[in-house]
Amino acid sequence: MEKYHLTKEQVEQYHADGYLIVKKFLSEDEAVILYETAIEDKSLKENSYDMVDGNGMKSKLALWFTPGDDSFGMLSRSKRMAQSAGQLLGGEVGHFHSKVMQKEPKVGGAWDWHQDYGYWYRNGFLYPQLISVMIALTKANAENGCLQVLKGSHKMDRIEHGTSGEQVGADLKRVELAMERHELIHCELEAGDALFFHCNLLHSSAANLSDHPRWSIISAYNLLTNKPFLEKTISCITPIDLVEDDMILKVGKKGLGEGDFLTKETDISIEQNKKYAK
Repeated sequence: MEKYHLTKEQVEQYHADGYLIVKKFLSEDEAVILYETAIEDKSLKENSYDMVDGNGMKSKLALWFTPGDDSFGMLSRSKRMAQSAGQLLGGEVGHFHSKVMQKEPKVGGAWDWHQDYGYWYRNGFLYPQLISVMIALTKANAENGCLQVLKGSHKMDRIEHGTSGEQVGADLKRVELAMERHELIHCELEAGDALFFHCNLLHSSAANLSDHPRWSIISAYNLLTNKPFLEKTISCITPIDLVEDDMILKVGKKGLGEGDFLTKETDISIEQNKKYAK
């Protein structure tokens, strides 16, 4: 199979804007397999937990660290995902974590403006050498709470974060000033589209008030040389056991099983940021 490779222009756009949308990154059949696996997977359902926004609305997420031989592992371990992330970060990457984001119709909550490195800095990563790859499992648009980004805001570097509800958000004054200088983009995606974004890019999403679900899977990757001094999991500094890009189709609908899931009780990012916000 021909190696997936981002173009020079795509790499340049990512570094200029802090994000990159790749249309039809997955085939329609691959996107269907992943979505149906997500909604049918008992383990994913049992390990999903609510995140409450400032208005009391809830989104669900399930997060795990080590990619396995399930359908989602075939995605995050695929050459097109991991090697594209490596292209943008400038070296070989490890898999930090993956999560399935679940915004159900009418009840799916918002996510406040934040930088992922605003969280991950507290995990002991010395450098912002991490990237997230979001794959839309359903259509994502302004009506159902698609991701919003401030174009080019990754160049601001890390800003301070505190808490709102059960979420961690960026300093509002900094966000307001950033919005005066950076274009707000609604990253509208079709199922199978990919969104690559820098860990310092300011992003948020509105509540899902539509009649349609907004589900996605996000895999985060770390440059192997960026060893954290507080993070206990080692997947982020472990070379990925890469698989060919056709493995999602070969494996089909295979659930997660027992994995190293993050639970609400073990998610220390909220308590960490409460401490640092004082």
